[in-house]
This record gives sequence, C-alpha cells and structure tokens, in this order.
Amino acid sequence: MVSKTVLIMVLLGAGAGSVSAACPAYLDHDLRKLHSRDTENLCRLSGGKPLLIVNTASHCGFTPQFKQLEALHTKYHERGLTVVGFASDDFRQEAKVAEICYINYGVTFTMLAPTHVRGEEANPVFRELALQSKAPDWNFSKYLVDTSGKVVSHFNSRTTPDDPVLLQAIETVLASTAAP
Repeated sequence: MVSKTVLIMVLLGAGAGSVSAACPAYLDHDLRKLHSRDTENLCRLSGGKPLLIVNTASHCGFTPQFKQLEALHTKYHERGLTVVGFASDDFRQEAKVAEICYINYGVTFTMLAPTHVRGEEANPVFRELALQSKAPDWNFSKYLVDTSGKVVSHFNSRTTPDDPVLLQAIETVLASTAAP
C-alpha cells in the first residue's frame, strides 16, 4: 500500500530525481554549482521555461560580459528566462572564477563549476548544444534554448548580451512561451 505522502509526492513530481516529463534528457543532470558542493538540475532550475546557456571564463577579453549577462538575468528572470553560466577552462582562460563572477561582477544567476564544453569530454548539455547548433569556438558563446530544449539561436562571443539581435530573440522565445 502506497502512503498518501508518497502518492502526493509522485503526483507533484517531488520524488527523488523526478522532473517534468517534458524536460529533455540532456538537461536532466545534477551539475555542481560554482564554489559549492551543492548541485543544480537544469530541468528543475528552468521549470519548463527558456534558458540562455553561456560558457564562461574569468580571464578573457569577453569577461566583462558577466555584467551584461547579469543585467539580462535581472530584466528577464521574472518573465521566465533562466540564465546559466558554465565555467570552463577549455580555452585556457579560467582563473579565480568565483571571485570574478560574484565579487567583481555581482553575478546572481546560476553559475556552474568548471567543466568541459567542447570535444569528447564536453558535459552532456554542451554535447547536445553542439549537435543542435555548434560547439563553442571561444568563451561566452550563447545558446538560447526554448521550453522543449531546442536551440532557437546560437550567438558567438562577439555578440554581447545587450545586442539587439539577441534581445529580440529572447523577446520572441518569451512571447511564444507566454502564448496560450
């Protein structure tokens, strides 16, 4: 006999490791948060909302984009966009990432611990992003992912987070999410 508590947890999706059935498998991984022992599951984090996934580095000419990414997070989080940064040293530009993100740029969006984002060692998220689009060719590549896990747009490092083309793509994906 199943207890009422267990049945309610299953019905509400609160069972161990359970996430929305609509969430794609490549996002359903527990990934370690930056400067923490805690993990984050992207399915639970996004809650079926669009994602902006970015591979980051702390010692790179594009590192000031953290400030603009934080502004995007502030502007769009309440409307449903989840910004996620994946620290990576694949381009040999990583150093003191937690200090750079949190102290220098005041990052409050989710940052994940350093991981590989390209090649055979790429984490499952970036392996799928590369299949759907292309692998990052440098730090601060940006992937706008819709609620079904499909890459809607890929933006290279030179596309800043405040670029009108990126902002329009975010507006479009958010509008399609809000549509009945």
